[in-house]
Amino acid sequence: MAKRDYYEVLGVPKNADADTIKKQYRKKALEFHPDKNPGDKAAEEKFKEAAEAYDVLSDPDKRARYDRYGHQGVENMGGGGGFQGMDMDDILRRFGFDSDDIFGEFFGGGRRGGSARPRGERGTSLRIRVKLSLEEIATGVNKKIKVRKQVTCNTCNGSGARDSASVDTCNTCRGSGMVNRVTQTPFGVMQTAVQCPTCNGAGTTVKNPCNVCKGDGRVFGEETIDVDIPAGVHEGIQLSMAGKGHAGAKGGGPGDLLITIEEIPHEDFTREGNNIIHELFVNIVDAALGAKIEVPTLNGKARITIPAGTQSGKIFRLKDKGLPALQSYGRGDQLIHVNVWTPKKLNDEEKRILERLRDMPNFKPNPGKEDRSFFDRVKDVFG
Repeated sequence: MAKRDYYEVLGVPKNADADTIKKQYRKKALEFHPDKNPGDKAAEEKFKEAAEAYDVLSDPDKRARYDRYGHQGVENMGGGGGFQGMDMDDILRRFGFDSDDIFGEFFGGGRRGGSARPRGERGTSLRIRVKLSLEEIATGVNKKIKVRKQVTCNTCNGSGARDSASVDTCNTCRGSGMVNRVTQTPFGVMQTAVQCPTCNGAGTTVKNPCNVCKGDGRVFGEETIDVDIPAGVHEGIQLSMAGKGHAGAKGGGPGDLLITIEEIPHEDFTREGNNIIHELFVNIVDAALGAKIEVPTLNGKARITIPAGTQSGKIFRLKDKGLPALQSYGRGDQLIHVNVWTPKKLNDEEKRILERLRDMPNFKPNPGKEDRSFFDRVKDVFG
């Protein structure tokens, strides 16, 4: 089923500012929150759909790519369905909200309907670096990466308690996860509901902590993660995988995995945007008489024709033999920069041959207008 337009999902125009987008997301989160729609799977899906739309439209970089390329442009930037399997409150906290923020804004207090959910503490993001060759960048690649991180404790399933009998209702908030705060203001006494400082909003306390995680709900472990890297990435770009970072404390939601790309230097090519450049060295005879020469490409070999009289600095272009554009159409080219090789050592016979050629008319430099500088040719190629 095709995804709906993110602006349509939130009900905002394409030129909506950040405040309007945030306000509309809060409205949608309230409308479709499971606490208001218990057991309604359709409402739950719309809640996640709104979260996905807000995740993209609230981020200037993701929004710019979405406006230009649509859903495909943000699939590997953390947008595009990274909320499946996440708790509804974990989704809200990912954006700096919680359910009491959402319900409090519209009802003037804490959550209406249902009891507070155990919240715990959301895990932090995990950052890794992945090295790629130009060949891998050209095609895209799946990497199985083993990472060491905080994972949910299997002994207590993340609760932090030794057993079910070790969990008590919080005496401070009586299990609600919220307490009332009374503040004297110039306008009178104001009462607001805030997260309970004793249980951090969980509504429960642990009297006998888990022997393995010591009550934290998580331990250090290893996980092998499948990372799909799209074709056309470049040095320094950061990809995001929602929910693949460190596990949260005491049942809190996981953080994200942030993947920074590193390019491995290539033996035959340098990169210039989506173009790749190969330095080709030819001898004086081939440059003067012309030749057919084999050159490397990212997917094999190619034969090119060096015309007679080719000068050092000449640039040949192999169309569409470069790198693909990230999340878009089109490819760069392979540029072949010719360097005429001047021998550094000569034997006696070679010296005699060259001495005979030294004073011949065609061996005297006579540059014309077509023999422009190397930099002029480069400007033509990249201009």
